[in-house]
Amino acid sequence: MTIARRTLLKFGALAAGATALPFLLRRRELAGQTTLGPLVPDSARLLDLASGFSYRVIDRASELMTDGYRVPGSPDGMACFAGANDTLILMRNHELDVDLAQAAYTRPPALAYDAAAFGAVTRVVLSGRAREKTSSNLVLAGTLRNCGGGASPWGWLSAEESVARGHGYVFRCPLDASRLSPPERISAYGRFNHEAVCVDPRTSVAYLSEDQDDSCLYRFVPRDRARPFEGKLQALRVADRVRFDTGVELTETKRIDVEWVDVPHPDPDTDSVRYQAQERGAALVRRGEGITFHQGCVYICATIGGPSGAGQILCLKDGARPTLELIAESAGSDVLEMPDAIALTKEGNAFVAEDGLDDRQYVRVVTRSGRVLDLARNVRSSGELAGICFSPDGKTMFVNMLRDGFTLAVTGPFSALDTLARSA
Repeated sequence: MTIARRTLLKFGALAAGATALPFLLRRRELAGQTTLGPLVPDSARLLDLASGFSYRVIDRASELMTDGYRVPGSPDGMACFAGANDTLILMRNHELDVDLAQAAYTRPPALAYDAAAFGAVTRVVLSGRAREKTSSNLVLAGTLRNCGGGASPWGWLSAEESVARGHGYVFRCPLDASRLSPPERISAYGRFNHEAVCVDPRTSVAYLSEDQDDSCLYRFVPRDRARPFEGKLQALRVADRVRFDTGVELTETKRIDVEWVDVPHPDPDTDSVRYQAQERGAALVRRGEGITFHQGCVYICATIGGPSGAGQILCLKDGARPTLELIAESAGSDVLEMPDAIALTKEGNAFVAEDGLDDRQYVRVVTRSGRVLDLARNVRSSGELAGICFSPDGKTMFVNMLRDGFTLAVTGPFSALDTLARSA
């Protein structure tokens, strides 16, 4: 990227509680006004990074893990947790289908959820000042297309982006699972093409995205916080509007009031959850993918939202008077192309992995003022970058190269980006 090519995104206030900024409807030259600059070519032809940043390979598909299984292919959604004795625990999805068995294991494990399916979750433990890998193991096996998922107070939540018979669920994966564990299916979270999950730690309410062109946005409300997987599934509806299309009807002018409608049959035999919701007036989200909870807000990537179809980022504030706001919208693929995974820093920088159609896939940094800066680019292939997440101290970003099978740790001057966010 040159700064002239990809500079400003239509953007409102990203950090919760910040004063809303006007949407920036025109592009400006920002040469000399960014801390990043052009990406530095990687001599290993794996990942180009902004100046001052570096990466190291944590592991890659087909390597032998400490439990005797091999690392599955297609690493996707991921989260980093603080472990015992100053360790870090990476919980990682593998978006595998039914015909990629050799990428995961030579035969179905006895504890596989479905012996004919080869989606999986793996666990990687890092320790020491250098955060070296000390162990890795299979946690969940026999699922299908484990996609975004999300962190929760109860461990990693792994979501299936499939509605094949017996599939389409979210599974809980405990952080201390040092070997393959029995599957823990959360049927109450609904059966649909799940993408990602996030949880409000104050209420234990889970928010779930759905990867469909006409998807809905869901929440699961527990009846009792002590029993977080018993309750009701609901879909978001815009107040006084039926089937409001956030992809074209949601503008930057104001926050809109929203409410929730119950999904009567969250675990149907057919792929009907979104249709049940829309019959009750639920709003449409154009391919809901990445979702994260940050400082009281739920941020949602609508990958093909907006008039140009290049993507939107929405903000849901779910309180006594729930509201939905459009905080970012790409005017075209030359600005931001189909945002997918999203992670936010404490200062309000949004790190977004694109799910675009370009021959190179990027991780972009989006500031509160609407600057869009390149942080990383996959130069090994046109495969997607996925699973972006940060260590609890914010000093390391982890990212997966889905098609290429790598998990990487990126370090560098992330604090400088926080300074940029404060001054932007």
